[in-house]
Amino acid sequence: MSHIALYRAWRPQTFGDMVGQQHIIQTLQNAIREQRVSHAYLFNGPRGTGKTSAAKIMAKAINCQRGPAPEPCNECDACRGITAGTVMDVVEIDAASNRGIDEIRDIRDKVRYAPSEVRYKVYIIDEVHMLTSEAFNALLKTLEEPPGHVIFILATTEPHKLPATIISRCQRFDFRQVSLPEQTERLRLICEEEGIQAEADALAYLARLSDGGMRDAISLLEQVSAFGGERITLNDAVDVTGGLAAEQFSQLADAVRDGNAGAILPLVEGLMQAGKSPDKCLENLIYYFRDLLVIKLAPGRTATERIVDQERYRAMAEAFSADRLFRMIDILNQYMGEIRHASLPQTIFEVALMKVCTVQDSGGGSAAQASSAADAGNRTAPAGSAAAAPAEVTRLQQRIDTLERKLEELSRSGVRPAGEAASAGPDKGGRTGSGFRGANTSAGIAKTTVKLGPFLAAAESQATGQVRMRWSEILQRVKEARITVHAWLVDGEPVAAVDNTVLVAFKNTMHRETTEKPANRELIEGVLQEVFGRPVKLATVMMKEWQTADKGPAPAAEPLTLQQEEAGGEPKRPEWVEEAVKLFGEDLVVVDDN
Repeated sequence: MSHIALYRAWRPQTFGDMVGQQHIIQTLQNAIREQRVSHAYLFNGPRGTGKTSAAKIMAKAINCQRGPAPEPCNECDACRGITAGTVMDVVEIDAASNRGIDEIRDIRDKVRYAPSEVRYKVYIIDEVHMLTSEAFNALLKTLEEPPGHVIFILATTEPHKLPATIISRCQRFDFRQVSLPEQTERLRLICEEEGIQAEADALAYLARLSDGGMRDAISLLEQVSAFGGERITLNDAVDVTGGLAAEQFSQLADAVRDGNAGAILPLVEGLMQAGKSPDKCLENLIYYFRDLLVIKLAPGRTATERIVDQERYRAMAEAFSADRLFRMIDILNQYMGEIRHASLPQTIFEVALMKVCTVQDSGGGSAAQASSAADAGNRTAPAGSAAAAPAEVTRLQQRIDTLERKLEELSRSGVRPAGEAASAGPDKGGRTGSGFRGANTSAGIAKTTVKLGPFLAAAESQATGQVRMRWSEILQRVKEARITVHAWLVDGEPVAAVDNTVLVAFKNTMHRETTEKPANRELIEGVLQEVFGRPVKLATVMMKEWQTADKGPAPAAEPLTLQQEEAGGEPKRPEWVEEAVKLFGEDLVVVDDN
């Protein structure tokens, strides 16, 4: 037999052919045997687990000329006609392309007529969650009081999108992912029947890639068999599916273990030249370190179907602590979310690997605490100085204790909610209680003397109008360049433009601070230059400050300023004030200088 039709040839034709759904099969067979078939069923579960196949087998079983029987004979005219799709009384509808109310009304009009060829009319609606609300309403009455000769079988991968009124009128069956041993055994049986010699490691690898879907596993087997012919090896399976070979895993893991960031770049470049996908490589690497973690924490569990040399794999697991593996997986998972939307996925992959190269053992702290300490200030001990990690944790704890004492003193004297500060008058020095509000609290961002006066005067100028007219175009270009920067910038609104500088007002402090980061600012200013054909700078301000300044002059003692990032700048405020703002936010911290 040609391998081109491998999946179609092995599609289940009886309940006994199905894999991994024994509890559902037994329930349906008992219902048929006892003639207690329901008028509506809901089959839900992951893709490729047999929902539509079970629906067709059910239609054959209840309409078999030798039945109704727990298993269809697949020999009578009814069974063969349903298999071929020529029986008009068994209708399969794809709700993704027939999702409107007109299609459902057509069904509602036809169900009143008795079947002409078989015992029951069966309507199989696949991807039923795609129906519109109006279509669900039209279907509801028919499901509630259907004729005795009609059976509805609804199939979906997303049952949470179905109205509760629909679900309550159906018998619901949850199809589960097929286990790895069951998938591997079925693939072995297929290869045996088709005369294909396949390594056990190759079949286990394909089963793991299918993510619990038997259909995907057979499709992958068909793809690999088309490449390898009558013999399938693990290397063939890895090459065809775009995965990483065991040797490539080991080389990357060795570089990460030794903290050798210099060895990462040529390895990644070699993978890219071999046609590997950066996001797929990153995904496989997460699986690799996950398996190292499983071997370390649960040695008796087999979790390394991708690797043939088990002893080398265990030796690699011994080189990492469980805490370090936890933090590395967390970091790689964060970059996994970014790489899908990145314009330079290879660079993201390289940065992710170099980042995990810097992860060191935390000296006994929990994984969560160590990860938080690393992300909060990138203050982990440098590579090669693992002994410094306990001292670093101790220093951080001392700093936290000191900060807590200062915050306690601050709460008794100087910190009040913003509403109270607004009603307070100027202090003895002539300054209002909101003297620090609106200052950027990120490290390295200092307070500059750029005044808002010129921008207030240019708020209605022609230049400002041009920026506002083309702002949607600017946002779209930023989105195309980097969608994460667009997510922050979209919170801002251009309020003025003067001297080749665009002032953007933000409602959210975090959005503003993230936009001000050097890499993000450089990207936005590059887009501005493309749009206007000349260098244009970006300046930011909080919307509250802009609106306050727009209503009237600022207090004479302290003019309103906007914040811009300066290389090497240091905050003018005391460190304990900076920490208080980081903990409570700009709007809740007011310093009263008595």
